[in-house]
Amino acid sequence: MSHLDLLAIAAHRDDAELTCGGTLIRAADSGKAVGVLDLTQGEMGTRGSADLRKAESDAAAGIMGLAVRENLALSDAGITNDDMTRAQLVRVLRELRPRVVIAPAPRGRHPDHRRATELIRDACFLAGLAKYAPGPDPAFRPFKLLHVITYREDGGKPTFVVDITEQFDRKMSAIRCYSSQFDGATQAGEVFPNGEPLYDMVTHQAARYGSLIRTRYGEPFFTEETMEVDDVTSLGVATF
Repeated sequence: MSHLDLLAIAAHRDDAELTCGGTLIRAADSGKAVGVLDLTQGEMGTRGSADLRKAESDAAAGIMGLAVRENLALSDAGITNDDMTRAQLVRVLRELRPRVVIAPAPRGRHPDHRRATELIRDACFLAGLAKYAPGPDPAFRPFKLLHVITYREDGGKPTFVVDITEQFDRKMSAIRCYSSQFDGATQAGEVFPNGEPLYDMVTHQAARYGSLIRTRYGEPFFTEETMEVDDVTSLGVATF
């Protein structure tokens, strides 16, 4: 297949939909090659099963317009950042060759989320070393690594927010594919429970971040690098 423009790497099936589904849909809408790599199959989830979550993730991938969705089949609730898992992820990165990678937030309640973040960052670097884990594909290093900011604000203030107003309904449709996980739920993953249905909390959070950039719905991201601006007279988001 062609190389990817954007790849979201998530610890669990449904993580990408919750945190950056609108951004993935927007990129696909613009003609970009977009993919998701789920690190685990979700076999430790309290609700549903790995097979059911596979069917749900396939349905969500169709809604989002993904060019590829793969699964690394690491141990759910047992992701490790060791030589074996780094080499596995490096092989996928070299195969898909994404220009931009989206990783989980730097911190999180779920151990898999925290460990996945470290694993992804290390693998992105190691994938560029020609002598590391040699395989069928040449060395490659993504240009940019982004982190989602989840509902516990574990990434701090966003570096930027993506306007997903036009994509929001499809984001919610993709999330609703995971009925085994979310129908009737008032808590999931990094979401602070407040008694509302999960779908309402997702909507309110997207509206909150959208308001920061004066749009209806948005998704926040964090990056370690300072962002470059070419023309300060073309900056968006009015001050007053």
